[in-house]
Amino acid sequence: MRRRHTWMVLAGGVAAMMIAMGIGRFAFTPMLPIMMDHHLFSASGAGYLASSNYLGYLIGAFILTFMRIKNRSLLLFAGIIVSIGTTWSMGEFHGLDAWLVLRFLSGLASATVFVIVTSIVMERLSALQAGIFYGGVGAGILLTGIAVPLLARSSEWVGIWKGLGLISLVLGLAAWYSLGGRNEGTVKASPSSNEASSSARRIMVCLTIAYGLEGLGYIVTGTYLVAYAKTVSNIPNMTSLSWMLVGAAAIPSCVLWSMIASRWGKKWTLSLAMAMQAIGIAVPVLIPNKAAIFAGAILFGATFMGITMLFVAYAKDLFPRNNRKIIGLLTTFFGLGQIIGPLIAGHLISGNGSYLSALIGAALVVLAGALSLPLGIGRADRLAKPIIPELPR
Repeated sequence: MRRRHTWMVLAGGVAAMMIAMGIGRFAFTPMLPIMMDHHLFSASGAGYLASSNYLGYLIGAFILTFMRIKNRSLLLFAGIIVSIGTTWSMGEFHGLDAWLVLRFLSGLASATVFVIVTSIVMERLSALQAGIFYGGVGAGILLTGIAVPLLARSSEWVGIWKGLGLISLVLGLAAWYSLGGRNEGTVKASPSSNEASSSARRIMVCLTIAYGLEGLGYIVTGTYLVAYAKTVSNIPNMTSLSWMLVGAAAIPSCVLWSMIASRWGKKWTLSLAMAMQAIGIAVPVLIPNKAAIFAGAILFGATFMGITMLFVAYAKDLFPRNNRKIIGLLTTFFGLGQIIGPLIAGHLISGNGSYLSALIGAALVVLAGALSLPLGIGRADRLAKPIIPELPR
């Protein structure tokens, strides 16, 4: 098989991440206030829709972590098509029941594209290029922040979803041209090993708990940030601007956090990143003004990608010969947190008409995760292996 040029593979990987994660998974966030303005659902309904998507992602990632994959190209093609189709169909169908199904299928597609494209791309990229690859999620978020207000000038919410579907189609063609067709082959599970020190197992328990808390806390902001921003300021496109800042801050974050971790170690870097994220979640509701909204968006974008990368890198260092199952365990607890967070937050917001309790609660949960790492791990030796940026699968 002719080896593709590395930068073409990287470009295809970035395009795939923009489709599956930046648009397929996170476009719902800037669309949320628009759809709520049309009284299509309440805040609690938004929570159900978000959790449905995260449930699909959790199930897809869990299955793909342990299954034997015989044809990566076929799965990649299916995931891209379903991601594009579900984005377009959010404007084609009307009603909460239909949207719940579409968001669930979108989550399955996001997991499929993410796992498969990662297995293809990471075989060819250096650590620095891998950081750029994962920056595709931030690029997709930035793109939705730009596209949604532009599409809103000439379309209602129906046309915006269909416009995002067309953008996904263009990106999908680029991703398939770069990655598809010549990547058949079985992806084998890593050889398992039952040998693990008591220290490694203890650290893994701490990581799993902290990562579950991160999933529960961060996703509340990931779901409701722009909806809250609209209640603070009536500046035109305030919601899209705040979401653009999230994406712009996320693009370089994996590379930067891996550089910090190479000096400080993963444990303390994770604690710092999670503490910063907790501040970013809390500041906008404690100081409800434009500057605080922008600061919170930047802190959130600059941390959530790096945090996920560091957790997985830490776990892979602990269990290098059994990392697929370890990543599956981390992803399960993270996914459970993502499902629970929007449900609780949605009911809190609907119940009292305020975002304060939901966002402060989310910030406290993330802060608890940040504190649990140094307290739980204690004097465990710092792992010093170089970090290759990687998100949970």
